[in-house]
Amino acid sequence: MKLEYYLLDMPLIVPFKTSFGTDVNRKPLIFRLEHNGIVSYSESVTDQDPFYSYEDNDTALHVIKRYLAQNIKDVPDPEEFLTRSSNIKGHNMAKAALEMLLYDYRAREMGKPLHEFLGDSRGYANVGISIGMDNINKMIKRIDDALKLKYKRIKVKIMKGEELKIVSAIRDVYPDINLSVDANSDYTEKDFELLKKLDKFNLVYIEQPLYHDDLIYHARLAREISTPICLDESITSPEKAQKAFDIGACSVINIKPGRVSGLTNSLKIARIARENNGHVWIGGMLETGVGRSYNIAMASNKLIDYPGDTSPNSKYYIRDIVKNPYNMEDGIIKDYNGAGNGIEIDEELINKYAVERGVIF
Repeated sequence: MKLEYYLLDMPLIVPFKTSFGTDVNRKPLIFRLEHNGIVSYSESVTDQDPFYSYEDNDTALHVIKRYLAQNIKDVPDPEEFLTRSSNIKGHNMAKAALEMLLYDYRAREMGKPLHEFLGDSRGYANVGISIGMDNINKMIKRIDDALKLKYKRIKVKIMKGEELKIVSAIRDVYPDINLSVDANSDYTEKDFELLKKLDKFNLVYIEQPLYHDDLIYHARLAREISTPICLDESITSPEKAQKAFDIGACSVINIKPGRVSGLTNSLKIARIARENNGHVWIGGMLETGVGRSYNIAMASNKLIDYPGDTSPNSKYYIRDIVKNPYNMEDGIIKDYNGAGNGIEIDEELINKYAVERGVIF
């Protein structure tokens, strides 16, 4: 058995601006497991900086090397791995990287596509797009391009002081499209009156307007605005999802598998949302084709009822590290039907992008 990692440096086609800052490249952390003739790859959704989460590439690698890797040496089932790792507080992104690696390994071992291994798959994912902040004319041009490609939902990033300008300009041009906004926690409880001004724009939802770990203020805000609230960063576990619905903090959840320790908890959260008459979709973290394959498999589950941020990686990277990148047609991406996550790794390109690599065991 061999577990390796690669830290890559991949430039983005277009800088991606959020309220956290602007990314011009991404440094994905890729893991490779080889055992009994089966090779599996997974990706940590951590970044080089701890802005979206307290986790970053350095913390993930440290926790995996020192604590988590020992829990996969006998290739347990993914749920068993999470049980073994429950004494490690937090570090969901590090856990997810290995949990999903085990999902791919088990699916390949059985010769089943990952989306079928997860169960109840429709065989495809409905696709939306997330557009970063930019000059408003450039944003509208990107929306126009996305609509021509038949994306099923448009989401744009906003920040305090720019929200009304951005959304009103878009609605002037596109009054009827399915439009949502993502605030990435840029507002506080003092901004309720400002956020209520978004109600007139008929948004599908506003994503994570308040503190990254908050439920209470989101519940208060939900009672004061008509725009549905979607929670992202606040939902880190099935327990947090249940609490959010119990107190009315949201009606929509963005599940990022890498944020909630992987696919096991993603399925649990999706069930909780649907049982509470909520909606759910699968988000993205600028993953390579490796991480994207897990998101597509999850987004294909019939529990997922809203289009997610799972657009083809040709939008982000000049060249992906998989030889068979996803293609979208009419707002739909079909799952790979090969064993496991179905990706074909471009090892030459991984070596080209690698700035660090190592063997964990």
